[in-house]
Amino acid sequence: MVNLLYFMIIMITMFLGEWVSKKTHSWVPSIFITAIIFLIGFWTIFPKDLIAKASYTKDFITITIGLLLVHLGTLMNIKKLIQQWKAVCIAILGMLGTLIFTLTIGLAFFGHDLVISTIPTLTGGLVAAALMTQGIEKEGLLTLVAYPVAMFVCHHIISFPMISACLRNEGSRLKSVFRKDPDAAKAMVAEDTSSSTNNLQHYFSLGEKYDTPAFIIAKVAAIAVFSFWVGNLLNGVINSNVLCLVFGVIAHAIGFLPSNALNKAGVFNWLMYGLLTFILAELNATTPSTIGKILLQVLVLIALGLSGMFLASVLLAKPFGMSRSMAFACALTALCGFPADYILTNDVVNSLTNDADEQQFLLDNMLPKMLVGGFATVSIASVLIASFFLNML
Repeated sequence: MVNLLYFMIIMITMFLGEWVSKKTHSWVPSIFITAIIFLIGFWTIFPKDLIAKASYTKDFITITIGLLLVHLGTLMNIKKLIQQWKAVCIAILGMLGTLIFTLTIGLAFFGHDLVISTIPTLTGGLVAAALMTQGIEKEGLLTLVAYPVAMFVCHHIISFPMISACLRNEGSRLKSVFRKDPDAAKAMVAEDTSSSTNNLQHYFSLGEKYDTPAFIIAKVAAIAVFSFWVGNLLNGVINSNVLCLVFGVIAHAIGFLPSNALNKAGVFNWLMYGLLTFILAELNATTPSTIGKILLQVLVLIALGLSGMFLASVLLAKPFGMSRSMAFACALTALCGFPADYILTNDVVNSLTNDADEQQFLLDNMLPKMLVGGFATVSIASVLIASFFLNML
């Protein structure tokens, strides 16, 4: 019964986040409200092991991440993925702007320990926070353990509304483009969708009668297993999570996987809730006192980092053919990555329009940029930056 009770609490928390998001038309993102409830809950009445007791264990999340990343590949085609090199450049250069501002002004005012232990988390989100926390504990610098966690909490509270606002501006602009010439926009979406599969699809199907959820999930799992196997063969030179996305795109392109695979299998939302819950479990390591001691310094570092990121993205927006809002949103993916970038984009799109064609047009234009930008920063660059900074402790 206790497990069911904790599971119910988590689902109610998720619902409250979605309810507030819908009431505010995504001006307040659902993930932001959910994170705040978890934070306050862990400080007051939630048990520290709430997430684990609700069955969201590390083993379950390993499966979840692999399946979801392969699924995301079925939302894009190879052409779209390659086209997002501009989003990758803006996201990486935005991180560089953050590093320049924080490693100059930040170091001058706040000293070595605070800056070196927190900045990787500002430029890499959860992945970097986990790496820095583990590295700091391994070095025995226990007084610094709270720093990356505090940065993780604070920059999420700030970044989620900022990303949502940028995406709303871009989505409103794209909606106007769509309404000026709906036929041309629909044709572009149809062309992109049709190019994502080919005539090999019938070789990977047992027929509509047997194309069951279990068969779809089994195929998604097969691609995830293959991706992690290749990642191990490469000794982590290419992150296995990135390979899941890439091989998911390829499997979709040759027709092995259908479009929107896990939604067709009916398990996508279940897995997304599980992944989001597990990520928010990191908030149980904080206390009001640990955050309060360094709150002002962390907020100033965030302001410096975001200033560098904003300046870089604004300067690069026009040369790379993006609006300033979209460029800044791509850069901000460094602060959260997947699944937050996916959730925020969908929240905004669903709040801007109920028309299925408009929604598809907005997602086709914004989601690939957000996903690829997030993978470039959080899955790749964040690992390199965190490893470099750990050597500086």
